[in-house]
Amino acid sequence: MKVGDVKDLYAYLRTLPKVAGRAPPHRPKLLFRIRRSVGLWKLMFFRQGQNASHLTGDPVHDRGAYLVETVSHCAECHSTRNVFGAIKQDTRFAGGVDPQGTGFVPNITQARLREWTEDDIATMLETGETPNHGRVGSSMADVVKNTAMLPDSDRRAITRYIKALSAVATPHP
Repeated sequence: MKVGDVKDLYAYLRTLPKVAGRAPPHRPKLLFRIRRSVGLWKLMFFRQGQNASHLTGDPVHDRGAYLVETVSHCAECHSTRNVFGAIKQDTRFAGGVDPQGTGFVPNITQARLREWTEDDIATMLETGETPNHGRVGSSMADVVKNTAMLPDSDRRAITRYIKALSAVATPHP
């Protein structure tokens, strides 16, 4: 994230009232309990500046790329993963088993959203309603609680970026 955005987020969080309770203990899988394993994973899968490849020079598209790729991390749920937990780049945004392993997250590339208009996507991000009068469910309902609070210009930017994603076939589990 941009340094200014992180500072703004921190300042906002400091304005919120404290809550009672404790966060549950962090229980990473065995491999990630060993700190050096995290460094090895980053060496294998993290690429500095990888999100810059999504920029086109169109300010609305590029804002959408920043929100989708950096801030919202849409690919984290809408993509399949390899055995090491890294996103498979060839099925990025094509859907997959949800992070909890209890369902299937839909494809958000043009393979599935081809018939959706930009207005359809913007409406879904604001209200949770899909073009066929259904509603988003599971963790996407929580996402919509947050995207509904975005300015319309940010929802439109996300929409433009998502509509620009190439069609990728949904992998089957």
